[in-house]
Amino acid sequence: MSNELCPERPLFGGAISSAFPQRFQDASNIRQVPDHQEVFVDPSRDESLIFELLDFKTDVGDVGSASWFLHDLAREQDAQGFKLIEQSNVIDVPGLSYRNIPSVATTAIGEMAISKGRQGREAQNLLKVYVANIRLKGVETDVLVTAYEPILINPLSESANAVGSGLAVPASQSGIMPMCDVIKQSLSTFKVNDWSLFGSSA
Repeated sequence: MSNELCPERPLFGGAISSAFPQRFQDASNIRQVPDHQEVFVDPSRDESLIFELLDFKTDVGDVGSASWFLHDLAREQDAQGFKLIEQSNVIDVPGLSYRNIPSVATTAIGEMAISKGRQGREAQNLLKVYVANIRLKGVETDVLVTAYEPILINPLSESANAVGSGLAVPASQSGIMPMCDVIKQSLSTFKVNDWSLFGSSA
């Protein structure tokens, strides 16, 4: 069982906060990250956690919305061998209602092979990808929380230099929180501190 310290982190200038393990470092100063994203990485394990604010997708229903975004992610990243492993029902999140307009969430888990940066298909790593979609309907925003967990590191991938190639060491063997629990922790502690971030007068 992991006893990792999970401090609350400010996101988007403190307008949002969420708690997750301290080993995840803010990567916005390491690589160029768009304004609507906050990226955290554990370079020793090549794991990452991404928070993203998107315009509300009115053409995507609440049921299966996380799996829709997961499929979209696979298309964007030119992933190979995509498979959907699991998806949740719609969950109410009363703590994130805005002006009595309820918010909901769904989650999905998939597997896919993707390459880092501009590396080609011959350098693809096999990853487990966890996606949560929080639908803040009152401010017409889809929040995506995405966690990437390597399963198999390709020796040709740049990840191999940092963490070695082959099967990734399970978190349980390293005494740290598995990514499935990292994303649960970040979701259960997700808070909006300043609704004006979404252009709304609170």
